[in-house]
Amino acid sequence: MLNSIQGQQPTNSANAGEVNLSTENQNELNNNSTSGTGAINSSVNDKMVYSWITEFAYGPNKEQALLELGKKREMYDDLALVLWNSFGVISCLLAEIVSVYPLLSPPNLTIQASNRVCNALALMQCIASHNETRGPFLLAQIPLFLYPFLNTTSKQRPFEYLRLTSLGVIGALVKNDTPEVIQFLLTTEIIPLCLKIMESSSELNKTVAIFIVQKILLDDSGLNYICQTYDRFDAVAKVLASMVKQLVEQPTTRFLRHLIKCYLRLTDNMEARNTLKKILPVELKDGTFSQVLKEDENAQQSLDMLLRNLQ
Repeated sequence: MLNSIQGQQPTNSANAGEVNLSTENQNELNNNSTSGTGAINSSVNDKMVYSWITEFAYGPNKEQALLELGKKREMYDDLALVLWNSFGVISCLLAEIVSVYPLLSPPNLTIQASNRVCNALALMQCIASHNETRGPFLLAQIPLFLYPFLNTTSKQRPFEYLRLTSLGVIGALVKNDTPEVIQFLLTTEIIPLCLKIMESSSELNKTVAIFIVQKILLDDSGLNYICQTYDRFDAVAKVLASMVKQLVEQPTTRFLRHLIKCYLRLTDNMEARNTLKKILPVELKDGTFSQVLKEDENAQQSLDMLLRNLQ
């Protein structure tokens, strides 16, 4: 979906120049780039990367630079290191994000404005995905700048794209099961935002949101947080039950898989297990999804385990 968001066609208007990197940072980038994929696959050795970064930080063609750098992230695993260590890049990315805040309420976001900020968010996702930049990214609390996008409710396509790309950044953070990421998200109320999206957004947005909730639940601190009070557990359980009802009408194997795994993980908490014995949707017990689950053996096994845990 991120790659399907179209920007302007490439031009050759970027100004040549070097990005201000300290000698120490340049050496660090070279060391990281040559360990793993090899220098030949390193963005450090691509002069066009620095040209587009310079254009983005200092030139007039920021929108084009965002689009071109987005293409480069598909080519180089170490682009996150270059972006993070290049002077002015992060502040410019944040400026792109903040610039559309006035368009959120009332909802006046255009497709062009949405595409541009989504291209900035795609670079944020690149930084959030890398092991060397994820920690500093969290320490700077940059994900908080995305929360206003997640809190929008408009079903217009520019807003759906904006929510999806923002969720992609959070999804990149949780993908590697880092405890520090879960702790950060728990203290910043990401769960209510994901639950809200699961109830009211598009199917793809719902799928990414429930993936994030599932990854939080899989962490012990996340499970304990959700089950610590009845209100938190009840909020999650009600949305999951609502999702079951929606899946009866429009079955989706991928979403059903995440939903079942969320329920299964909740049974690892004894109080939650006892409550689920009473409130688990009947559709998960009476074979309603048997036909759908024939396509996903792993999900069927998870459902069988869930029902055994609740016997």
